Amino acid sequence: MRFLILGAGPCGLGAAYKLNELGMTDWQLFERSDHVGGLSASFVDDHGFTWDVGGHVLFSHYDHFDRVVDEALDGASYEHQRESWVRILGTWVPYPFQNNIRHLPPAALSECLEGLNALTGDPRAAANFREWMDTVFGAGIVKHFMEPYNRKVWGVPLHEMAREWIGERVSVIDLARIERNIAEKIDDVNWGPNNTFKFPQKGGTGAIFNGIARRFQDRISLSHELVDVDLTARKLTFANGRHEHYDILITTIPLDIFIGLCRDVPQEVRTAASRLVHNSGLIVGIGVEGERLDSKCWMYFPEGNCPFYRVTNFHNYSPWNVPDGDTSRFFSLMCETTYSPHKPVNRQTIVEETIQGLVNAGMLAEDELKRIVSRYVIDIPYSYPVPTVGRDAALAVINLFLESLGVFSRGRFGTWKYEVGNMDHSFMQGVEVVDRILRQGDELTLHGKTE
Repeated sequence: MRFLILGAGPCGLGAAYKLNELGMTDWQLFERSDHVGGLSASFVDDHGFTWDVGGHVLFSHYDHFDRVVDEALDGASYEHQRESWVRILGTWVPYPFQNNIRHLPPAALSECLEGLNALTGDPRAAANFREWMDTVFGAGIVKHFMEPYNRKVWGVPLHEMAREWIGERVSVIDLARIERNIAEKIDDVNWGPNNTFKFPQKGGTGAIFNGIARRFQDRISLSHELVDVDLTARKLTFANGRHEHYDILITTIPLDIFIGLCRDVPQEVRTAASRLVHNSGLIVGIGVEGERLDSKCWMYFPEGNCPFYRVTNFHNYSPWNVPDGDTSRFFSLMCETTYSPHKPVNRQTIVEETIQGLVNAGMLAEDELKRIVSRYVIDIPYSYPVPTVGRDAALAVINLFLESLGVFSRGRFGTWKYEVGNMDHSFMQGVEVVDRILRQGDELTLHGKTE
């Protein structure tokens, strides 16, 4: 069988890795851009600062992925203990917010506790994410953090989102634990799968995928933009005029875009694809001359005094994220802002709005503004696949059609499943789909299961 892979992000490279590992020879990977990594790529700006496409951290649910990463980096990585915080009401609250509300001012703390003690209803009966939040966290926590933060992140009305995606993404409530934390003044910060994480010494997150790609570089065709898919003839056409035939196609292109490039697609499939919702993102990197002594890794910002929902002290991940690896002379703040039809953002003014937001939130002092030496913007048209209420029904229609024709859509936007869209999930989706096709293996990750 001739395999073709579309997209050299984590999933496409995972599929390529597995085909190469199995000794397959009749395959090729095509990538639209001039580099590998997809949403996990990294870039160096004109001033020598390295920036990721968003706040990635390397934690894994899979021994296999861990081994591949160590091989790709040749062990050249740092290991960090997560230190993340929420900036709210003029103070810092350790993450996860709901476990550490003792840090709130008295009035807000009282509201949160009242909401928790008034909880009623069964979260499993919630019709959507907004209802789920109300039944799990209560009015106070929803008001102060969950609702404003998630509105900033997702950029869609929260009642349009399903609740089934949540899983390990959100720490749910244990009232006795929260009351103990308050009484005993305990910071409860170890929740979640990413409480420790790795980061490459040099090259940002993209160094991982550059390293993976090196072993089969001759089978990766960069700068190949797909313009037409003939599903019946199993033929691809690229913008440069190249044509390729396949027996099996693994695509990681956003599913709605891919369906739009296909010929002879039934109307019900096109309609299903049109119902998929995503948001977009702007990454603003601010490189500053000076030393920043702040041990935080990343921070969440639910309030309206800044456009971003998250900021990363990116210089803390690796000194080589700043010029010459010298964190005594430079620091870097990586700021993430969502935009969508429900949440428009002015791209022309986002840098200045971000800088002012950093001042408003206490992240930059006025005297540091004149020492800003780098302003770098990455526009991400497809940032998060939104887990809407109707998503799973739409995916069922699309995938049944595509797989009947030898097309397997995988990866963050290929499956449209945010809940299994991390780097490790995406890479393993590629590995597992090849294993399924060639050896009848199980696609555990696709169905929400890990090692």
